[in-house]
Amino acid sequence: MATKRDYYEVLGVNKNATDDELKKAYRKLAKKYHPDANPDNKAEAEAKFKEVNEAYEVLSDSQKRKMYDQFGTADPQGFGGGQGPFGQGGYYSYTGSGFDGFGDFGDIGDIFSSFFGGGFGGRNRRQSNGPRKGADLNLHMDITFEEAFLGVEKEVLVTRNEPCSSCHGTGAKPGTNPMKCPECNGTGQVRQVQNTILGQMQTTRTCNMCHGTGEIIKEPCEACKGRGTVRKQPKIKVKIPAGIDDGQTVVLRGEGEPGQKGGPKGDLFITVGVKKHSIYTRKGNNVLCDIPITITQATLGAELVIPMVDGSKELYKIPEGTQTGTKFTIRNKGFKFVNSNSQGDFVFTVVVQTPKRLSKEQRDLLLKLAQTMNEQPPVKKRGIFG
Repeated sequence: MATKRDYYEVLGVNKNATDDELKKAYRKLAKKYHPDANPDNKAEAEAKFKEVNEAYEVLSDSQKRKMYDQFGTADPQGFGGGQGPFGQGGYYSYTGSGFDGFGDFGDIGDIFSSFFGGGFGGRNRRQSNGPRKGADLNLHMDITFEEAFLGVEKEVLVTRNEPCSSCHGTGAKPGTNPMKCPECNGTGQVRQVQNTILGQMQTTRTCNMCHGTGEIIKEPCEACKGRGTVRKQPKIKVKIPAGIDDGQTVVLRGEGEPGQKGGPKGDLFITVGVKKHSIYTRKGNNVLCDIPITITQATLGAELVIPMVDGSKELYKIPEGTQTGTKFTIRNKGFKFVNSNSQGDFVFTVVVQTPKRLSKEQRDLLLKLAQTMNEQPPVKKRGIFG
């Protein structure tokens, strides 16, 4: 029989560790190696979990710890060589919901109640094999700037499992029903007890016969091959609210994967991507854009026709002498606040366009204008005009 690791080494403490230090180390390691917390590597985790339990069971008991320190071995045969009623290091399977034979472990039930909401008791196993909510699904949807501004209703294609119409989700051939697993008595879990001279060690594993479902299907449904669900791609209508921003998510309750054992369906999360616009940009709930104007409009003032995101037009009068880069605001013409009656603003910046090509008549007029205004380059203290 292979020699077991030193119990102090297993818990990562020294031989003078206090009860509080032992408990703290045990809590940390038990949470780390619990099989439920290691779904991808249950076998190895279960072995380490059992080792941690065994070490704590001995070292947390003052008399057992004293005996262990005296003999210096983790092998039960080192304490007298006797065999229990199940043989040397024997195991037996335990099904049902009691917690018998685990009293020597003290507060282990309380520790795992704080970790996993129920400890080792049957209550937690019944919950794990009871109704469970279906998995959530995630999708991405791209919409235009205008659709985000106005809101839109779209259809999405969702790939998900749906209850088999032939067996109505039972997985059993029509006219038959699943039977309770005889190995685990319908709990989905099997308890193993190792009987040693130090006490009884108990661990729980998923039932190998029913794979944790608690049921055995003798005659599987031909339509779904006993799964109880079939893969489908239904079209679902999605209402995107006006004012939604890039990266925000719309949730459709109950449109995810089906639940198990009568549990509710999961939800569908749709993350929205808003495409960029060639004219408009967004800042918060305000719409921003640049509006080009001519020199004469900037100089004399003008009434501008401003195109809105929704396709309408607004008249806005700018004063004479408007400088390029000046910002103007049209109130309550921006994005709506989702689930609110409030609305952002439309902010436009005027950009004065300088003409690149002039006719002789236009050039002569500008020269006359410059003469009447006595225009000359600005005077600088230094430079070519200094």
